[in-house]
Amino acid sequence: MGNAAREAGVHLCVGVVERDTTYGGGTLYCTLLYIGPDGSLLGKHRKLKPTAAERLIWGEGDGSTLTAVSTPFGTVGGLICWENYMPLARMAIYGKGVDLYLAPTADARGRWQSTLQHIALEGRCFVLGCNQYVHRDLYPDGIETRDALDACPRTLCVGGSADYGPLGELLAGPLEGEAGRLIVDLDLTAIPRSRFDFDVTGHYARPDVFRLIVDESEHPSVG
Repeated sequence: MGNAAREAGVHLCVGVVERDTTYGGGTLYCTLLYIGPDGSLLGKHRKLKPTAAERLIWGEGDGSTLTAVSTPFGTVGGLICWENYMPLARMAIYGKGVDLYLAPTADARGRWQSTLQHIALEGRCFVLGCNQYVHRDLYPDGIETRDALDACPRTLCVGGSADYGPLGELLAGPLEGEAGRLIVDLDLTAIPRSRFDFDVTGHYARPDVFRLIVDESEHPSVG
């Protein structure tokens, strides 16, 4: 992926399954990587709270990976899937001055679009939401759960990638029922204009009433 980003000269943000063996363990994490146009790893975010049965597989990230990356076109950051339902986690990301908010998900329901739109309005930022389009034929024939898959509808996830502007306007998508790309020109001057009347961490905040304390230190199991 680093080579691909370098060859294309782009910033690449992609979800991966991360295995951590730092302390001799083998725990898996749901992770969002940030890769620079030189191919280097700029940062990563581990999902803070796996959802429902995900807890059988994924470990929990800590505050040290509440990552935001500075780029020539603004600050990029975000949360993974249902982390975006966590108001305090969103506020922590807004507090980093995020301009481009990434919201990768596996939630293909129509109501997820309301979440993306709300984040755009709340954070006065561009929201780039991506989801997978998955059908049964993408799975190999030898997979152990083949029989269970055959009993499912052919389309397992319809997708729903979409982009929203800082006033909640839909810029592209939702892309559903097919694989594809959404390409959008973003007018970054729309961000300060949109924050003129609402700035969630600025003039619309009330630090005399509300304060959010975020622990961004690493919490290793062995000190």
